[in-house]
Amino acid sequence: MSFRFTKMHGLGNDFVVIERLTQQVELDAQRVRALADRRFGVGCDQLLVVDPSDHPEADFRYRIFNADGGEVEQCGNGARCFARYVRDHGFTDKDEIVVNTAAGLIRPRILADGQVEVNMGRPWLEPAEIPFKADARASDYEFEVGGETLRIAAVSMGNPHAVLRVDDVDTAPVERLGPLIESHPRFPRRVNAGFMQVVARDHIRLRVFERGVGETLACGTGACAAMVAGRIQGWLDSVVNVDVPGGRLVIRWPADGRQNNVHNNNDLQPVMMTGPVATVFEGEITP
Repeated sequence: MSFRFTKMHGLGNDFVVIERLTQQVELDAQRVRALADRRFGVGCDQLLVVDPSDHPEADFRYRIFNADGGEVEQCGNGARCFARYVRDHGFTDKDEIVVNTAAGLIRPRILADGQVEVNMGRPWLEPAEIPFKADARASDYEFEVGGETLRIAAVSMGNPHAVLRVDDVDTAPVERLGPLIESHPRFPRRVNAGFMQVVARDHIRLRVFERGVGETLACGTGACAAMVAGRIQGWLDSVVNVDVPGGRLVIRWPADGRQNNVHNNNDLQPVMMTGPVATVFEGEITP
């Protein structure tokens, strides 16, 4: 049985979007891997599924599958594409959409210039919530990997992130350390590995090795996690331009998320992400 799909991207982080509001599509890990294959399928970093809402406050349900077929909790660039998809295809006329994910509710908002702002929710910093194996919560942690002892921050934006500060992202050992950090035993569900260069208090550069995918051109939750890590350690202001290989995201963590409050989980404010979205093409496929 054939079904319709749309190819989209957010700063080069690319997606196959499938809606199950008007069509029936059966998905399993094997089919996801086949669709994500860049030579024999459509090709994507993640596959996004638009489902009917299963939450009384949500307009839709949003599911995310990595290219390896595994389902994950959250994807920031995907959330922006999701919002534009349901609006452009006439499934809603709202500017702000409430979407249920495996990590909870998010609220993407379509701006007048076509960009999408997403309330990504509050970060999770307790090791057990990430999850990350550590004796106690800290702003950063000693971390042994690949024969080196590093300092990383551990943050969840609905999905786990390890953030490592580097002098220059162009020469950072992403290819060597990324897979080792992703599968490190201290992260029981694996982890996205972010390599962050602080250019100024309002500007960072970032590369992310995503779990189940590899390095991508952009990672929205990774940009949010890097912002949180940098704020907690006093390196960044409340609005930061994040340059990733595919372009620029703007991340805001409001003033009441300052360092004097971030050590109380109840005081943490949501992280706001703004960035562009593009539709590449639409098609129909018979698996």
